[in-house]
Amino acid sequence: MALINGENTAIILFFIGVYGIIARRNIIKSIISLGIMEVAIILYFLATATRTGALAPIGETIDLTLVADPLPQALMITNIVIGIGVTAVALTMFIHLYHQFGTSNWIKVKKKRNKNG
Repeated sequence: MALINGENTAIILFFIGVYGIIARRNIIKSIISLGIMEVAIILYFLATATRTGALAPIGETIDLTLVADPLPQALMITNIVIGIGVTAVALTMFIHLYHQFGTSNWIKVKKKRNKNG
């Protein structure tokens, strides 16, 4: 068993994203960390669904046991589209927050929000 494979890389990427969310106070870095976590989840699902020697489910195939399962790939395409939407909404909310409070630091925003409210 190889030590460097898709599953292990995805797990490492996921925890890099978790570290970025926990350790960083910058909103942009938090949004990037969420994106890293999304990519790690996509990589993990696609790596676990991969079989060596599988054929594409297009055209005529002789043996149906050799055909790759298209469901994980379709689900991950859907996940990519949803991830783009979530990132766009998060960046839009950040722009509004930055215009309102003038900072990209979570703690400073929270202090200014409590002072105003």
